[in-house]
Amino acid sequence: MSTSPRRTALDALHRSLGATMTDFAGWDMPLRYGSERDEHTAVRTRAGLFDLSHMGEITVTGAQAADLLDHALVGNIGGVGVGRARYTMICREDGGILDDLIVYRLREQEYMVVANASNAQVVLDALTERAAGFDAEVRDDRDAYALIAVQGPESPGILKSLTDADLDGLKYYAGLPGTVAGVPALIARTGYTGEDGFELFVAPEHAEELWRALTGAGEGVGLIPCGLSCRDTLRLEAGMPLYGHELTTALTPFDAGLGRVVKFEKTGDFVGRAALEEAAARAETAPPRKLVGLVAEGRRVPRAGMSVVAGGRVVGEVTSGAPSPTLGKPIAMAYVDAEHAAPGTPGVGVDIRGTHEPYEVVALPFYKRRK
Repeated sequence: MSTSPRRTALDALHRSLGATMTDFAGWDMPLRYGSERDEHTAVRTRAGLFDLSHMGEITVTGAQAADLLDHALVGNIGGVGVGRARYTMICREDGGILDDLIVYRLREQEYMVVANASNAQVVLDALTERAAGFDAEVRDDRDAYALIAVQGPESPGILKSLTDADLDGLKYYAGLPGTVAGVPALIARTGYTGEDGFELFVAPEHAEELWRALTGAGEGVGLIPCGLSCRDTLRLEAGMPLYGHELTTALTPFDAGLGRVVKFEKTGDFVGRAALEEAAARAETAPPRKLVGLVAEGRRVPRAGMSVVAGGRVVGEVTSGAPSPTLGKPIAMAYVDAEHAAPGTPGVGVDIRGTHEPYEVVALPFYKRRK
């Protein structure tokens, strides 16, 4: 089998724009086009354009599609209205997180599950296995879509100039079919940057045409192409978890502080229910490590895997860290012991190559956009 990374429908265009490419989850993806800071700032203040075609789309259809997803996932998917979306997770029988997902209900008996690129095959395999006995079909649609995101405060105006879809009526975590610059698309108001924005699911053969139309429409308001590097600092500032960092199979949703996505009240059994009920009870009586924000007092940048220390002992571990363009300081997310999780807890630091650098414990997110 070839080990060459896969390329998106926009690969040639990225290279023509001078993008620095990187292998990400088996895909050749743009890391940056120029300055990571400039791309980050563009999304915070104007707009940025992203190729997210590496994400994994899985379609679930049939009379029992909702029942299957309620069984396979931890959320109440049957309660999602047509045209709406829900953030949820798929867990193992022991409660460990296999992936976090967004599920769109496209029609009464049709759903689209969007998985992280690194876990798309795992999620597809798990859904296929869990579909046994249900009147439902699980279909791998990863090759059927390109995914383009436009994010930032100018994104509604940019998109409005190219579509007659009712964007004003499109709520956060909702999607509607429409055309953008004449291209048929599923227009979703979702994102991973902490800003308002849209994700556009289109046929791969239309991706370049749509990218160029969005670029032209956004030229006057400062839209620029953005790579995966600034996407990471944007989501970190917004306190959004990244699979493999804040979420792993070693953690349940309750360990990750995301127990709210687990819906025990839904009818019927679901994979991992018993283990998750135990995890929920443990979290009540003996709170697990809590995910917190850390802001540096100095200039040294924390990285994933570094120890959080206090009083001469290890009290946690950094899961993600980077310089924050918005705050102008290094920041990190970390799991820390409950007694060191309160904002302002004194004496907390990060062990950076043998030196205990002081950090302030803060509540997440670091950044929240003005409505």
